[in-house]
Amino acid sequence: MVIETERLILREFIPADLEAIHEYASNPVVVKHMLWGPNSIDDTQSYLDMTLGMQEQKPRQGFELAVILKESGQLIGGSGVHICSPAIGELGYCFHELHWGRGYASEAARALLSFGFGELNLHRIFATCRPDNIASARVMQKIGMRYEGHLREHMWHNKDNRWVDSHQYSILKQDYKQPL
Repeated sequence: MVIETERLILREFIPADLEAIHEYASNPVVVKHMLWGPNSIDDTQSYLDMTLGMQEQKPRQGFELAVILKESGQLIGGSGVHICSPAIGELGYCFHELHWGRGYASEAARALLSFGFGELNLHRIFATCRPDNIASARVMQKIGMRYEGHLREHMWHNKDNRWVDSHQYSILKQDYKQPL
């Protein structure tokens, strides 16, 4: 599976991606707002194995894709959509910090909205972020998602051994405007 945008290629992860994934997944700055990490090499291998396993699912429920810069062929992050129920998907993304602030997360997320509403025929796609992750919230706003609310202590944070809050955003198929 391959999705192309103006500057990016979103493709299936492959075993050779381990080192590039680990470069950002082991970075404490990158994973500051995540419920996982910083990863050990074994953690990253487990994640890669999980994504490779998703590719074999029938019917497929998860689409975790490597985000590649067209210009250089460099893997700069990952983005995915997961089917939570027959018509609802959850969107996520994680990028190497050297590529923050350039619109890549928004570009990849828009492509996944198009895939989710078009190919997967989802009715609703949602995403969450920690309340202090302003950059992630901005990505969700830029792609047309609406703020739905503050979810109090709804997820367990393993690395800090505590419950954490999230902000939730979503977009409905009828509200999605396909990029020109």
